[in-house]
Amino acid sequence: MKLFNKYGVKRMVTTCPHGYNTFKNRYGQTSFEVQHHSQLLASLIENGKLKLSKELNKKVIYHDPCFLGKQNGIYDEPRKVIESIPGVELLEFDRSRERSLCCEGGGGRMWVDIPGPRLAEIRVQNAVDAGAEILAVACPFCLLTLEDAVKTTGFEEKIKVMDIAELLALAL
Repeated sequence: MKLFNKYGVKRMVTTCPHGYNTFKNRYGQTSFEVQHHSQLLASLIENGKLKLSKELNKKVIYHDPCFLGKQNGIYDEPRKVIESIPGVELLEFDRSRERSLCCEGGGGRMWVDIPGPRLAEIRVQNAVDAGAEILAVACPFCLLTLEDAVKTTGFEEKIKVMDIAELLALAL
């Protein structure tokens, strides 16, 4: 924290909900604002600082990362980002927000060999069953875990996993 103070950091923007949670809740009082990138992007869109001009015409389903949603109550901002993209239809999982199914990425279970279907594979199957073309995330652990699950389930031609920032960039 001394280094951040030394350089006069005013705001930290994280792409990782785990890092966000650590700086926001674990390190105690900081002299700077801590934001998740979904919050920053939603604010930039709301304030008219990001102009989205390209229409995507895609069905997108959003996966709530555990540390962003359940641990920090951030559910609306990622959805606002997705909904702001022209031509996007936002779908919801049956289990979303507080009831969201964990992808097992943040807990390190992606490296553990377990019998039967993994939660990430179940999540990908749910997304495909819902008719989604893109499975949007706001966490690098979820991104890696769900991308791997797309491959292990053989759905590479049916669905793509993207961070909300990547999705947003397509509309700029």
